[in-house]
Amino acid sequence: MTIRGRGTLLSASICVLLLPTLFAGCAARQTGHVETAVVQKVKQNVMVHGNADANPLPATRENIDAGRENFSHYCMICHRLDGQNTDVPFADRMSPSVPLLNSPAVQNYADGQLKWVIDHGIFPSGMPASSGILNDDEIWQIVHYLRHLPPRGSLGKPGVYAGDASETGGQRKLSGTFDE
Repeated sequence: MTIRGRGTLLSASICVLLLPTLFAGCAARQTGHVETAVVQKVKQNVMVHGNADANPLPATRENIDAGRENFSHYCMICHRLDGQNTDVPFADRMSPSVPLLNSPAVQNYADGQLKWVIDHGIFPSGMPASSGILNDDEIWQIVHYLRHLPPRGSLGKPGVYAGDASETGGQRKLSGTFDE
């Protein structure tokens, strides 16, 4: 074999060995403890604004209940109504995973930061922005609800993924056609 042939063979071998590494980097995976801690600190101290913003609404039963209602329309599909991902089939499969809203990582945010996250979302986590969907009072009510979440699973088994009309606003789960 010539020197040129060996060089080509060596180059091809290196490419074959490195190719799976390139694709492995594209796969979704669970984040490690160190990576999670670093990202949490960066989010809380750099990315997420609103640290000095105070909730203008009092933490009354009325505002907490209104926050739960708002949460049930906008947030529950990923976080469940208890805010703890109870039986959400994809919550742990996302990268990063959907956070437990009663966790210290979330509860350590100031009220203004929670409002900012709900309003602006977190890119590229999958947390969408609610700007233009929810008004400021609705978001501040959700913040109150987040501070008063019920115990995990206390609101019953979710039916939204199984087509239970009680959790889909009375609408049936689509079965593939629109003429039913």
